[in-house]
Amino acid sequence: MTGRRSGRPLVPAYLSTGGVARPSRALERLSVLTVGGEPAPADLPAAQAALLEELEHGSLTVQEAAALLRLPVSAVLVLAADLLDRDLVLARAPIPPARRFDPDLLKRVADGLRDLKHR
Repeated sequence: MTGRRSGRPLVPAYLSTGGVARPSRALERLSVLTVGGEPAPADLPAAQAALLEELEHGSLTVQEAAALLRLPVSAVLVLAADLLDRDLVLARAPIPPARRFDPDLLKRVADGLRDLKHR
């Protein structure tokens, strides 16, 4: 996965997935990956081993892992799904975006704080 001067990887992305084009499970770009409890087997393909190595430093989203590995997100989705099938990584759904604060509530809190300050 070392890049040339042109920035293109030496190994095409489809070879890093063993020729598999679709992941075996549904994952999202923002799914959070974490190392699982099982030890990595010695015969793990290089791209999967590289993904596990990156996850040893902490949890990553699929998109972050793709950037670090310099692979397309679609390839990392396939790699992550295979590692999930082997119980080598854990995945959780992305954290949903927070609901927007009610501006009226914020105004009432600010007014209440001002009243406390002037007492």
